[in-house]
Amino acid sequence: MTSSLHPHWDFAREMRSILLRFVAFAILLANLLLGGNEGAEHMHWIVVASYLAISVASVATARYLPGRSRLKTCFVILDALLVALLLYAHILAGPVTENHNLTTTSLVVAFILLVHVGLKLERRLVLIFSGIVLVAWVAMLATTAARHQAAGTLSLLGSFFNQDLGLTVSFGFTAFAIYLLARDHDRTRKEALKADQRRQNLSRFFSPLVVSALQEKGDALGLERRDAAIMFVDLRDFTLFAETAPAPELAFVLAEYRQLVSQTIFEHGGTVDKFIGDGVMAVFGQPRPTDDDADRAMACALDLVDALNDWKNHNARNGHPALCAGIGLHYGKVVGGVLDSGCHSEFTVIGDAVNVGQRLESLSKALDAPLVVSAALMARLRAPVPPANWLTQNDVPLPGRRLPVDVWYLRRHAAGVTSPYESGAAQAAPLQSAGTGAHSG
Repeated sequence: MTSSLHPHWDFAREMRSILLRFVAFAILLANLLLGGNEGAEHMHWIVVASYLAISVASVATARYLPGRSRLKTCFVILDALLVALLLYAHILAGPVTENHNLTTTSLVVAFILLVHVGLKLERRLVLIFSGIVLVAWVAMLATTAARHQAAGTLSLLGSFFNQDLGLTVSFGFTAFAIYLLARDHDRTRKEALKADQRRQNLSRFFSPLVVSALQEKGDALGLERRDAAIMFVDLRDFTLFAETAPAPELAFVLAEYRQLVSQTIFEHGGTVDKFIGDGVMAVFGQPRPTDDDADRAMACALDLVDALNDWKNHNARNGHPALCAGIGLHYGKVVGGVLDSGCHSEFTVIGDAVNVGQRLESLSKALDAPLVVSAALMARLRAPVPPANWLTQNDVPLPGRRLPVDVWYLRRHAAGVTSPYESGAAQAAPLQSAGTGAHSG
């Protein structure tokens, strides 16, 4: 996983990494010029020159070829070999009883480059670097002990288990601590990426305020029975249009329509439960019901009537298909939450209220109405019924449902036109049963 959520922080980390490389080079050069490497001058010239070349290549690669993991690994291996070469020059330069001025330089460079690798925050690179250095260091200590202490086994062990071995162990513990930090960072980054992906997924269906609430609530979104307002929106004659329309035009019209509908729903605090072709199912009251769910759903539906009517007229003026839309709106009991089906989980609502909302949207086609609202939702309004050219119809039968419903609806020719509400709304003629297809297009 190479992507990051904080590019500015990555840049600052890269600058610190370059600074550490410069500090290590300055220490090596100063030690060489000050003569703190008696007996190993030639070796240290090679180390300094090699380190400078590797540093320049590493910085250039990070600048112009970012994200190349193999090159990054290669430079880490070269750094580890240079540290091993430094240790080799120091340990094998003379007997362990001598004053080792170079010990400090070798250790400082080794720890600086270990921190440099740790700044990459990749466990694999920390393991590669520290593993090479530790293996080389222990092997050199063993070689030195065998070369300078040949008097016997006890003398050999005493020569091996000395202060230099303690420094090796200290380096190992430091490497282990940096490895743990890199591991924790990797876990944190993965969790942050998952949280960001989850937020993006939620934002497809919920308004920003609802997304924030869900983020705080976490995964406590199990199925629960609640009251909610259910809305279905569907385009008329979309199937006929889709059969002959070029794919780019079809995609453009559908994307524009979905964006318009979902944006209006989000503005009123609703939730987009799902898209089904040209159909949109929305819920008000999920995942948290409020007292004004019915009012917000009604306001959203009326705004959608106007917005979709304007969209249709705009398309007609610009040579695009002028498609009408139908909206069904109902209020009732639903079971809502995250439905886990093993390989796929989704947030959804089910229940009779959903079926009624779907049937009301189908009914809007039979009524030639842009909006059909159940009397159950009207009864839940806290504010007065919004003024419009409402018509009512009682005991409307719905397919697949034993009990009829009372409905309020707007005529197509009056869509988007409001007038003072009159309590004695006109009664429409008795209706035939509406078709069952909520998304017939």
